[in-house]
Amino acid sequence: MVSNPTLSTSIQPPPGPSAKLVLPSDTSTNTNTNPTIFNDAMIIRKSVFIDEQHCTAESEIDSDDARSWHWVLYDNSTASSTPVGVIRLVPPPQVPHAHVTEPPSAVAQGAPEYDWTHEPCIKLTRVAIMPSFRGLGLGRRLVETALEWAAVHAAEIDEAAAQIAARGESPITPIPWRGLVLVHAQVDVERMYTGLGFETDQSMGRWDEEGIEHVGMFRRVVLDK
Repeated sequence: MVSNPTLSTSIQPPPGPSAKLVLPSDTSTNTNTNPTIFNDAMIIRKSVFIDEQHCTAESEIDSDDARSWHWVLYDNSTASSTPVGVIRLVPPPQVPHAHVTEPPSAVAQGAPEYDWTHEPCIKLTRVAIMPSFRGLGLGRRLVETALEWAAVHAAEIDEAAAQIAARGESPITPIPWRGLVLVHAQVDVERMYTGLGFETDQSMGRWDEEGIEHVGMFRRVVLDK
């Protein structure tokens, strides 16, 4: 574990639907047009989720990446800043819970792409810390950073949801976001989220994502309007 690193955090606004986002690799130098901060986020996500946890590379970049905010935590202890932690904030709407708990064949039989019927929530996902920087509370720090930002940027979050609706993907006018936050937590970090004020929603059950058991947890932040 690294002792007393010098840290800073940078935010990547949503890259947008026209962005051509790719996994960074040694062979994609000429075709990688990722925004710099997003690319640093993907370096961490590739290392932690694909290389370490054996999640599939094909599913690591998804349709939420282009519409989400991304934070990268950097270690500035050396001459060059090193990305060591990441978190993603997905604005409303979220996909129905059946998309992650039911077989793809069941989802294909008519489940809507997004859930517009329940109170809108933001979702914190892709939280990852490089191994040598674990045990320093950096996961908590990233969650707190994202929540503090969200509390004062509700208008931007609502605009992101409105853009989805404007593309014809909503049957109704989006409801303003009122501070509800969702995480799909790996069970081994459920305690961390509990310490951050999240409560496990038992009605969501437990489910498997990429071979890892998850639970759904919610909390509400007070909006600074």
